[in-house]
Amino acid sequence: MSVSVVICAYTLDRWDQLALAMGSVAAQGSADETILVVDHNDELLERARARWPEARVMANEGSRGLSSARNTALRVAEGEIVAFLDDDAAADPGWLDTLVSGFTSESVVAVGGSAVPIWPGEAPAVLPDELLWIVGCSYRGLPTEPGPVRNVMGCSMAFRRVPLMAIGGFNADTGRVGKLPIGCEETEACIKLRQADPTSVVRYEPSASVRHHVSADRVRMAYVAHRSWCEGLSKAGIARTVGRADALSAESTYATRVLPAAVWRELRRGPRGLPAATAIVLSLGLAGAGYVRGRVARVRTGGPRASLTEKAPA
Repeated sequence: MSVSVVICAYTLDRWDQLALAMGSVAAQGSADETILVVDHNDELLERARARWPEARVMANEGSRGLSSARNTALRVAEGEIVAFLDDDAAADPGWLDTLVSGFTSESVVAVGGSAVPIWPGEAPAVLPDELLWIVGCSYRGLPTEPGPVRNVMGCSMAFRRVPLMAIGGFNADTGRVGKLPIGCEETEACIKLRQADPTSVVRYEPSASVRHHVSADRVRMAYVAHRSWCEGLSKAGIARTVGRADALSAESTYATRVLPAAVWRELRRGPRGLPAATAIVLSLGLAGAGYVRGRVARVRTGGPRASLTEKAPA
């Protein structure tokens, strides 16, 4: 199968990390093309075109935001499989081959990998393993072996292009815009793929690993709180489009089993475990409150969804 790898970038502040991401894709050696989409930043666009002439570097032709940038790449990608890597993540050797090998049959429409955090210093006490999703990394509660899952993780994932295009790509009303941590567009896409064809399968391949940089502003309790609130808003948004049962199918077990066990574990550690226990309780409470808020007030973070019927110019 032919494979396109997509990286989306929006800021020069991540230039060094973007260079690592692009280099890690080149080192895979198995991509048929690499597409870098720059989200409404002309300076970054020109610098990237000069730095990576071998790649297809293009501007986001839709509304500002990650979903529209990904959709821009989908419209021009030539691969049967389209893999996505974040601009602040670096793929480990064999990452792409492992993702592609997860498409074991025509029924597999998406394959996701794992992500390990690269901390700006010591691992923060307010981010125990159960809360690593807050910084876009694999968390305790995910499967440890390859197999079917509800959805993939945005920083390390691959889709069959045709089925993803058929559902309209990624929802620009759901995805992240700049630093605003509202997302779940890949969750929504995976659910829609299975709703469109109940025989479809989404797989998790934990050995397809990336290393995800975590910025210093994301290791504080304030970010845990903000990100958790926004997660609740995001889940409320996709519940409107795919239904509450599918939108929360994985979260129910996580909230009722994984998190209570984690709180108890941390409390047993005494004062050392208090920051982690507090963060877990705060995260759960704010995510729930955000969900309730999102259900009663429509949250819109992006512009109108771009049409995927035409290819965007390079």
